[in-house]
This record gives sequence, structure tokens and C-alpha cells, in this order.
Amino acid sequence: MSIVVTGATGQFGRLTLTHLLSRGIAPADIVAAGRNAEKVDALKSLGVRTAVIDFSDPATLASAFEGGDTLLLVSGSDVGGRLQQHRNAIDAAKAAGVSRIVYTSAPRADSTDLILAPEHKATEEYLRASGVPFTILRNNWYTENYASTLSQVAETGVYAASTGEGRVASASRSDYAEAAAVVLTTDGHEGAVYELSGDTAWTGTDFAAILSDVLGRDVRFESLSTDAHTAALLAAGLDEGTAGFVAGLDANIATGALDKSSDDLSSLIGHPTTPAADTLRTLAA
Repeated sequence: MSIVVTGATGQFGRLTLTHLLSRGIAPADIVAAGRNAEKVDALKSLGVRTAVIDFSDPATLASAFEGGDTLLLVSGSDVGGRLQQHRNAIDAAKAAGVSRIVYTSAPRADSTDLILAPEHKATEEYLRASGVPFTILRNNWYTENYASTLSQVAETGVYAASTGEGRVASASRSDYAEAAAVVLTTDGHEGAVYELSGDTAWTGTDFAAILSDVLGRDVRFESLSTDAHTAALLAAGLDEGTAGFVAGLDANIATGALDKSSDDLSSLIGHPTTPAADTLRTLAA
């Protein structure tokens, strides 16, 4: 078995490597691929093979994917430009004879109004049309996405958002990475689409209570309208595009885009997902 992991220098990719190794995969059977040459070189200490790749340069993909049995295609971070990059990776994997592509997508990518989903939906469609066997991991929200919220709330005692009564079924990044490692190393996942989310979905009020416990101070949830939230973000110094994106994402949450979708995640990893409080407590420490 030879497994190629793209985005291996990122947090999710690096955790996936850890879980693959803990599952007994020989380091020599793993190719850790990433764009930053220095960070890629640092992964050699794990004993894995490495490759410097650029999704925008198909030649680098061809050499990295050659001889690979399974490819973990971690979605790119170039929002607005990653669809073509994903297509390049899928084409290169097909040409290299990769037997299966595991792609990290967005929750309910083919039916949601989540502002992050269109490129994922298009990638899924391209992957299906490629003829390469696939598994799709539709990852919900990482609890670690709220790392920057901790310091702000610690100062103000206020968690402000325009999510209304919407719920977020977050899990730790490690939970999702472990699921990827399971799917990469076990049979029976060809053609599967997994809706991965945390066991518990929380509201803004719930999250304020979690933050109170983690930070050891009273935290209240301030529920804002989308317009008021956008204005507050602009006043805090965010540019118009970023403020609109953040408020738009909260509007998606308010209508259920990040609510719990299934028990697929805990079923795959064989244990409950990590509670938000545990992840936040680690971040706070």
C-alpha cells in the first residue's frame, strides 16, 4: 500500500500522517506532499517519503503521484481559485494510475447554501466524472476555527455572532484526520460519501456557556443581525470582503448549514468525537 497525502504540511494533513503512522502504516509507504519545500523537508524526520507539489503545476503532481495507490486530496486553501487546482490533481492522479482518491469536501456540498460549498460541489462532480474510484469526506467545522475567539472573549466576556439559533456540530481537527486515516487504510469505502460532524451540535448560547467554563469567567452570547454584525466587523478593522464573508457564514449557520448531519464521524473513528470544551481548553492552555 502506498498513500499520498497532499497538504501534508498543513494542520489537517500533518495530523493525518500521525494517525496513519499510529495505525501501523510503514513510513516508507507514505508520501507526504506539500507546497512549502522547507516544511516538506521537515517531515522527513518521520521517515516518510516527501514531495514538493503545486496544484497549479501539473508536472509536480505527476511525479509525486507516480506509484501511489491511494491519494488523499486535501482541498486547497485558495478560495475562488482551487477548483482548477483540484481538477489538476484529479487529472494527474488518473494519469498516474491511482486506484482511489479520497477528497475532503464541505458538509452537504451538493445541496447546501453554505458559501464555501460551490467549489467543493464542482470538485465532487469532476471527481465522479473522472472514472477514478473515490471516497468523499464532507468535513463539518473544526472547533479549532474558534482559536482566535478565545482571546477576544477572555477580554470582553462577550461572544458576538449573527448565527441566531443555528447550531454548529464541530469536532476537533484530529477527529476528522483520524477518519481520513481510517478511510485510507481500510476496505469498503469506495463510492462512499461521508457526512462528518461532531456528536453534539451547539447554539451560540451553548457556546457561550462552554467558553465560560473554559475561560473561568462569565461569557454571554450577543445575538446580532447580519447587518449589525457586518458593521461591527468593519468597525473592528476587517475589509468589506472579509466582513461580508464572516457575516455570510454566520447567516448560513443560522439556517442550519453546519448542524449535525449524521453519526458517520464517530462511527468511522470508533469513539465519541472530542467535545468542544476539551479542544478549546487545550487551545487556551
